[in-house]
Amino acid sequence: MFRHKPVTIWLTGLSGAGKSTIAFELERQLVALGHACYVLDGDNVRHGLASDLGFDSKDRRENIRRVAHVAQLMNDAGLIVITALISPMREDRAMAREIIGPGNFIETYLSASVDACARRDPKGLYAKAWNGEIPSFTGVSAPYEVPSDPELKIDTTTLTPAESVGKLFAYLHHNCLTDPCCAAHTQY
Repeated sequence: MFRHKPVTIWLTGLSGAGKSTIAFELERQLVALGHACYVLDGDNVRHGLASDLGFDSKDRRENIRRVAHVAQLMNDAGLIVITALISPMREDRAMAREIIGPGNFIETYLSASVDACARRDPKGLYAKAWNGEIPSFTGVSAPYEVPSDPELKIDTTTLTPAESVGKLFAYLHHNCLTDPCCAAHTQY
């Protein structure tokens, strides 16, 4: 009915790697082409669905578990879901893949150095983390495990947001979208 395979595009990467920017632009373009989709952004999810959770490893895992279950339900309803979560641990992303279903989970690693992310940081979180004001900040005082075999790896240090979205569109067009009007986006 929606002319697409209902999948979850799981954007992972450091804070400032471009997850939210890319997620919302991809959503805008997909909706403009008539595809039903929705963004589950880490910041927005934490205001409601996960408002009771902190940022230690146990709470991060629970946040990812909750988001994965919501994404799976939305996929069951036929929607494309785009998540924008740091999701720093491989084990937690593997759990999300299992919940959503391996055939419906598109792990997309947005690669960017800590320095590049810090330069883009509008909230000043990296400076606060380096000053010890934020404990367990991913990439500074807490680990980020780079995906070992993501479906997509996009270097957001060298690519613009538009080019990054173009790479995602090309992947989706080839693997998930059946609407011929999406062919215009494959030039990336």
